[in-house]
Amino acid sequence: MFYTEIINETSPFNWIFSEFNVNKIIDFIFVVICLAFVNVVLDYFVKRKAMRITLGVSSGVFLLSYMFYLTGLEIISLTVILIVAFIGLFINLAELRTYFSNGVKKYDASLKDKKKEKIEKIFDHNQLYKTIADAVAYFSKHKIGALMTFERKDDLTELIENGSELDCPVTYDLILTIFYPGTRLHDGAVIIRGNRIIAASVLYTLTTKPMAGKFGSRHRAAIGISEISDSVTVVVSEETGRISLVYNGEIQSYSIDNFFTAFENLMSSTQSRTEE
Repeated sequence: MFYTEIINETSPFNWIFSEFNVNKIIDFIFVVICLAFVNVVLDYFVKRKAMRITLGVSSGVFLLSYMFYLTGLEIISLTVILIVAFIGLFINLAELRTYFSNGVKKYDASLKDKKKEKIEKIFDHNQLYKTIADAVAYFSKHKIGALMTFERKDDLTELIENGSELDCPVTYDLILTIFYPGTRLHDGAVIIRGNRIIAASVLYTLTTKPMAGKFGSRHRAAIGISEISDSVTVVVSEETGRISLVYNGEIQSYSIDNFFTAFENLMSSTQSRTEE
């Protein structure tokens, strides 16, 4: 009996059981519902470790609040204040203003536009066109199939999900390696943003419109992507070595000798439209 009384008096959980009544249960349910709502809202809008931050803060506040006999409303108030303070450590005020005034999508789009702007300014366009022309000439002579899409104003990031994401500069050797028969990235398309390959082995939805002449899946895929974006796509036929440029739903074939000029002119014209 004496031993039991000592345990009860000195137990660290004594304050919990002594105060655990109907009111405490109602407060507990109220707090859990409110915290769950706050978690969902923050995780939806902020997307910055909100769930982990909120759960950590709210758990600590909840335990402390019962030690100091706070009510449910006081718990919620204290929790919200601390959550806002913690989030402020991870997201600066300028970022918050951008998130809530323009929305997450506009914010992400602005970052992508700035990144694309930076890429466009720092690389030599003519050198890129020459590299592509040299690779295309090799593919055509050796009848190696190739499909290369050049991103313009319309963002193609969503298409990367069904391919292999890369982030490497466009070089002659790398292009030849990617499309070399038997490699894992040979099938599908390469997406190029500026002077960097952002994805390989990307699959496109084939066009459904009727086409005069014999065109394989690569050509239909090239037309398919051109129908839903302003991209420029280069196609080399694996059967014939024929070189084609696809833009705005139209396909045009070229010889090795006149491909570079046609490609440069098309890319320059689409570049000027993008800047307008």
